[in-house]
Amino acid sequence: MKNDIPIFYYRLSHFLYQHKLRHLSKFLDWTNRFLHAVWIPGSAIIGKGTRLGYWGAGTVVHSNSVIGRNCMISQGVTIGRNFGDIKVPVIGDDVFIGAGSKVFGDITIGNNVIIGANSVVNKSVPDNCTVAGNPFRILKEDRLEKYYELDIDKNVK
Repeated sequence: MKNDIPIFYYRLSHFLYQHKLRHLSKFLDWTNRFLHAVWIPGSAIIGKGTRLGYWGAGTVVHSNSVIGRNCMISQGVTIGRNFGDIKVPVIGDDVFIGAGSKVFGDITIGNNVIIGANSVVNKSVPDNCTVAGNPFRILKEDRLEKYYELDIDKNVK
């Protein structure tokens, strides 16, 4: 599971950060940055089961970000703040963020949301939606399936 290595570095860095070993945490952050081209500081809060696509290449997560459980963050994603904002996005559970997307500002991304590739999201998104575009638009509402359930080939028995 080589793809899990950047998340492992994050989890270890987060543990050190929580236990006031900030210098060691920062060292692991930079190690992750140089080895895997991903910036996920130990001060961020990321739920269990969250994964990175393609080892998270080019992914940047703000140090105050909160990301829920079972999320998929594709390569080249930026999660951060807007100029002038102090707060950063809070991302719910079971969220898929497509490659190259930018999610920023004092916003909330609901549970079970799919964000299409190269989308720019700077306003809150309700639960169970599919969004895409620059600026983003809601393409589908009240979707019941999780992103990982949509990827199952229903013809395979």
